[in-house]
Amino acid sequence: MTTNQPYLHPTLIITAAHVLTCDDSMSYFSPGAIAISNETVVIVGDKKDILEQFPDTDITDLGNKVVMPGIVNTHTHVPMTLLRGLADDLRLDVWLMGYIMPVEREFVSPEMCYLGTKLACAELFRSGVTTFADMYYFEHEIAKATAEAGMRALCTESILKFPAPDAASYDDSLAYTREYIQEWQGHSLIVPGIAPHAPYTTTPEILKASRDIAVEYDVPFQIHLAETQREVEGVQAEYGARVIQYMHKQGVFEAKTLAAHCVHVDDSEIALMAEHNVGVLHNPTSNLKLASGVAPVQKMINAGVNVGVATDGPASNNDLDMFEEMRLAALLAKGINHDPVALPAKDAIRMATINGAKAIHMDHITGSLETGKRADLIAVDISTIHNAPAFRRDPNGIYAQLVYASKSTDVTDVMVNGAWTMRDKDLQTLDEDALLAEAAEFAHKVDVFLLERESSVRRKLVAIGGVEYQESFEVQAKAKITSIEALTEQLNDADKVTILKHKHYRQYDTYFYFDAPETDFLRLREDELVGEDGKAQDFRYRLTLIGPSDEQIQDGSLLISRSRYIAPSTHTLRFYREYFRPVSEHTVTKDRLRWRIVYRGVEFAVNIDNLTEPQLGHFLEIKSRTWSQRDAKDKAAVMRDLLALLGIEPEAVIARHYIDLSQDAQP
Repeated sequence: MTTNQPYLHPTLIITAAHVLTCDDSMSYFSPGAIAISNETVVIVGDKKDILEQFPDTDITDLGNKVVMPGIVNTHTHVPMTLLRGLADDLRLDVWLMGYIMPVEREFVSPEMCYLGTKLACAELFRSGVTTFADMYYFEHEIAKATAEAGMRALCTESILKFPAPDAASYDDSLAYTREYIQEWQGHSLIVPGIAPHAPYTTTPEILKASRDIAVEYDVPFQIHLAETQREVEGVQAEYGARVIQYMHKQGVFEAKTLAAHCVHVDDSEIALMAEHNVGVLHNPTSNLKLASGVAPVQKMINAGVNVGVATDGPASNNDLDMFEEMRLAALLAKGINHDPVALPAKDAIRMATINGAKAIHMDHITGSLETGKRADLIAVDISTIHNAPAFRRDPNGIYAQLVYASKSTDVTDVMVNGAWTMRDKDLQTLDEDALLAEAAEFAHKVDVFLLERESSVRRKLVAIGGVEYQESFEVQAKAKITSIEALTEQLNDADKVTILKHKHYRQYDTYFYFDAPETDFLRLREDELVGEDGKAQDFRYRLTLIGPSDEQIQDGSLLISRSRYIAPSTHTLRFYREYFRPVSEHTVTKDRLRWRIVYRGVEFAVNIDNLTEPQLGHFLEIKSRTWSQRDAKDKAAVMRDLLALLGIEPEAVIARHYIDLSQDAQP
């Protein structure tokens, strides 16, 4: 038995053919029994001994089943059950920034979070989960729905540096979180907490403010860390440290930290997490599906890190099946270590129970069947065909059977806090049919939204944020030149020309073309400012959606084109290629000398460009931007005179974009 001194008289005794405690000694009783007093475990041990000790107590016999602690899903985003299957087979950044976050901005609400949580709780119960750790928005609604379902959870409110569905700014998120924690702290089922999303979606100030709240209220602090190699490289470039080292420098580990993913961590980072009792939340399926990699779980366990196992959100998994995660965690560890004895089944069970509870800093409440802990348990039917036969000569065989043969569908009964939430596969606290109907209605609304967006390049650009609407017109003229020096001398000596500034750039333009009739092309530009030493000093990235061109002959063959939307380019070329899915793309690279001048009261950009890809030689280009089509025509007249002043004959002017000239030059 786990204790000889029960301090409460039991109100219920549960018996079964197999009882696993998942305490530190991994005690196993066959047959076994658990004595429970209301919501608390009184004693666990041999069936005969406990029945003799408490002869008058009600008994529930679960027969030839395994009774074990309820499984702990250490990291998920439960309302995202409503986003399951929304966008699959995409890279993490495209999936998250291109689809999930835009849909969240449109649809995430208190009602959505409440419904999604109820749907998730039904699925979690059927997977044998009694505790989960969540990170999302409107966490108050998530906590409310979870408590109503009778589930236990760590509910951590997300904090980001940009506006979120439940907050216009991170200051608002911090204020919301403080109130939320105050309201839910001390609840019998809910542990509140705070969750700055990730290094790339927060700032040092946000991390420190979040840590301060976590320390002040003594609540867990959850964050995504080192999920992708790109994240690691970004933190290294911006802060001069690896991800875990950066977190340590911000003082994050002063709080009860739980870190999701930790795929790309080295030995020094693992040691740092072990030293500061950072819980690691391993998400094998999600990390594989998004091609993030495989976390070095065995190394972390060997170093003394508490590692739990998790599903991640159902939008990236796409389920909440913890039996699948236990099995995959064990298999992956063996595969990446080339060692069949790495992460044995017993350790996988530990990760899903007591070590998972330790990882989320809730092991004083749940994670094992021990005296004084909450009565959170499940029953697993091992008499099914895929579980047969069963060998019992090895005491570890029961763990191997659960990890390698059993399935979530074998879970028959679930108890949380001493109350049955599922009996004989019948959910006691949730109406599945009603939840399914509401989920279908929600999915239809999202489908309509995405179908409209996918048909429009403009809407897709707006969806990823930062877009500035500019119904602007650009007047431009080009001419092929043979002598840079002569033109430069003319520009500097020309009467009535005032030079405001002069700069040197290297420009890399990628043009995306679409079938959509609303646009000619989308241009991704990288501007590289070149110093006097020839080295790059600064970079700027911009997306421009170019509308239909209105080519007009005005004694100088000038081109007037309309640019409707401009947005900062905050992602990689690969991201935009996979997100926008153009029907074709073309590249133009040039070395640019730029002058900003004023001529006859009009400001112009005068460029001398050397087109290097394709190699088209040198061009003079003059541009001016305006927000009026009439003004554009007036500026075109002034530009004609400027061209004449610089010695450019009207017949030499080219009324075409560089991309058009580039395409003409292609074989």
